[in-house]
Amino acid sequence: MSFETIIEFEKATISQFDHLVLTDVTFKVDRGEFVYLIGKVGSGKSSLIKTMNAELPLQFGEATIADYDLKKLKKKQIPYLRRKLGIVFQDFQLLTDRDVFQNLSFVLKATGWKNKKEIDERIADVLEKVDLSLKGYKMPHQLSGGEQQRVVIARALLNDPDIILADEPTGNLDPDTSADIMKLLQNISRNGRAVVMATHNYSFLKKFPARVIKCEKGTLVEVDQAEEIDFASLMSEE
Repeated sequence: MSFETIIEFEKATISQFDHLVLTDVTFKVDRGEFVYLIGKVGSGKSSLIKTMNAELPLQFGEATIADYDLKKLKKKQIPYLRRKLGIVFQDFQLLTDRDVFQNLSFVLKATGWKNKKEIDERIADVLEKVDLSLKGYKMPHQLSGGEQQRVVIARALLNDPDIILADEPTGNLDPDTSADIMKLLQNISRNGRAVVMATHNYSFLKKFPARVIKCEKGTLVEVDQAEEIDFASLMSEE
C-alpha cells in the first residue's frame, strides 16, 4: 500500500484571532489514515480543525491540506479547498425546513452541480453508504440523533472529499449509536479518505484503536500507542 500525505503541518502557529492557541505544530496525515485529536477543553482541537478548514488563517509556519498551501491560500480558493474536505459537527446543522434529500441537494447545487439525474444518483449513492437509502423523504425532526448524524456524514461525502474533519461527531449521541457512527467513520477511512476526529470520548481509543495526537501545553504531542494513554489522567483533565 502506497502512502500519500494529504495533511502536513510544519512548525505552524495556530491562533484564534489575536489569541495564541498552539505553537510548533508539526504532523502529517496520510490518505486512508484515521487520527484521533484529543485534549482538554480549550486546548486547541477545534482551532486546529478550523485552521485546516481555512476558517482561521495560518499566520506562521507551513501547512498543506489536499495540495492547498494554507499560507498562500487566496480567498477565492477557499471554496475549492472545502470541496476536498467533508466536515462533521457535533450539532448536525441540517436545514430543518427541508427533507433529507433536499438538504443534500442544496449542498450539491451550492457547489456547482446542475444535472438533476447526476444529483439524484449522487444523493442515492451517499445515502446508501450511510444505510439511509429509505430515509430521503424524511424531515430532520423525524429522524433519531444517530440518523441525523448519518445524514451529516452523507452530506460530508457528497463531493467525494479527500479528508473528513469530525469535531466531536458523537457528542450528542448515546453509546450504542456513537459506536455505530465510529464504525462508519473508520470504514470511510479504510476506503481511502483521511479522517481526523476530535473527541472527548476516550473509551473510543480502546474500542476503536487508531493513531492519537494530543493538544497539550500549547502544542501537539504524538501518542505512540492508544494503550499507553493514562485514561484516568485524561478524564481528570475534563
